Amino acid sequence: MAAAKKAVLGPLVGAVDQGTSSTRFLVFNSKTAELLSHHQVEIKQEFPREGWVEQDPKEILQSVYECIEKTCEKLGQLNIDISNIKAIGVSNQRETTVVWDKVTGEPLYNAVAAPVSPGSSVPVAVVPSGSSVPAAGASSVWLDLRTQSTVENLSKRIPGNNNFVKSKTGLPLSTYFSAVKLRWLLDNVKKVQEAVEENRALFGTIDSWLIWSLTGGIHGGVHCTDVTNASRTMLFNIHSLEWDKELCEFFGIPMEILPNVRSSSEIYGLMKAGALEGVPISGCLGDQSAALVGQMCFQDGQAKNTYGTGCFLLCNTGHKCVFSEHGLLTTIAYKLGRDKPVYYALEGSVAIAGAVIRWLRDNLGIIKSSEEIEKLAKEVGTSYGCYFVPAFSGLYAPYWEPSARGIICGLTQFTNKCHIAFAALEAVCFQTREILDAMNRDCGIPLSHLQVDGGMTSNKILMQLQADILYIPVVKPSMPETTALGAAMAAGAAEGVGVWSLEPEDLSAVTMERFEPQINAEESEIRYSTWKKAVMKSIGWVTTQSPESGIP
Repeated sequence: MAAAKKAVLGPLVGAVDQGTSSTRFLVFNSKTAELLSHHQVEIKQEFPREGWVEQDPKEILQSVYECIEKTCEKLGQLNIDISNIKAIGVSNQRETTVVWDKVTGEPLYNAVAAPVSPGSSVPVAVVPSGSSVPAAGASSVWLDLRTQSTVENLSKRIPGNNNFVKSKTGLPLSTYFSAVKLRWLLDNVKKVQEAVEENRALFGTIDSWLIWSLTGGIHGGVHCTDVTNASRTMLFNIHSLEWDKELCEFFGIPMEILPNVRSSSEIYGLMKAGALEGVPISGCLGDQSAALVGQMCFQDGQAKNTYGTGCFLLCNTGHKCVFSEHGLLTTIAYKLGRDKPVYYALEGSVAIAGAVIRWLRDNLGIIKSSEEIEKLAKEVGTSYGCYFVPAFSGLYAPYWEPSARGIICGLTQFTNKCHIAFAALEAVCFQTREILDAMNRDCGIPLSHLQVDGGMTSNKILMQLQADILYIPVVKPSMPETTALGAAMAAGAAEGVGVWSLEPEDLSAVTMERFEPQINAEESEIRYSTWKKAVMKSIGWVTTQSPESGIP
């Protein structure tokens, strides 16, 4: 990167992007949205028992400080003055739960996470009828499973004809969301119980823990969260935009431990230490909302799909709170300012996306690296009638079938590993189409194109297949860091900062790569209907009469 003259750059904005496996700090030019520098630190996940996933909140905080310091050093080497950094935004893994002591500043337990843990059971939500279905919104086999019995006990108290939890929060009762994890901590961790009784406990998702710590911690740290993160706790009323007394009573959560809920774009407090001391923290968005903002999906009906271990598809539904009839979640997209309106989104997830490529690499050994799959698929250019349904732990939206298991069908003597690789990529695209169809039915507005981001989007064959299977164009920004960009935009646009305009005419024109459908509509439909036939074959594999034998 060429050294830039200090005068040329103008105001810069930093973004903390705290994910399940790593923490990053990225710095953008607020006028051009150009990424100037960044640093990344891996985060450890701890598995104290099978199905339990934890992270150390102090390690997470330390990684944020390290990323900020290292990025500032890199900017110095590029002759970029860090005093140009005018604001910092935070984007974070959602639902992960932290309780800490406001007197000592110490976490009272590890963060109970909702990360990817390949091989753990499928997340389960209990619906009022009493039948169990996989939890909507879980991407891949994401979460810590210790709260399953808590969910089952709570579900018995929801009247069959009045699921007030879902109507107030947009979420199914599930182990995935923060309220149940917090209930588990209150029931099982003595230090947490004592701190609550002595009025020393504070609860938050990762954003709250970071903002409280970065703005001073025990010396006046700000205890807050934003509406997008609050909407994933199952304690927040997405209509009134406040913590809900009835929900808190239902889960038995004392309201005094909850953070203040703010908009996604306002000054929460100032950095109190490190190279950026005195810089305002003024943006906060859960990771999927941040990607929606970073993709500039500000119009009703615009949608983005993030391709990672799983896929997260969010569609902006504007000021309307749309409840899904097809197993999608209703969530808050963003609220970009104290006096600005709230925007809602429908969210659907594909459980297994990048995870299927890893499975081909680690379990079958047909590729040595994830990048190789594109080469194999390119060799044949077709699956030759082979279909791969990666229902490794049941099917998610729109089927909600925990009895399903993965199948590869349509095999002939001619089928080879290249066809299976191609079928695996197609599986990601078919699953995305199923979520998109559900969204179109719920919203009544068919999408004209799909905006995409995430690690897998560098695979050009996958992107072309996605356009062919959806039969609409797929649009990919040339700068892939959309989650961090969204957090930076929210921070830079905040009142009192004002260095990033979100007015449509001022938004930088982002260079996009566009993939147009290259097959005819009839062929697209035939392939999709054959996929659905394959899905039907995968259902009913596991029954209560025939339990899966053997413990891995």
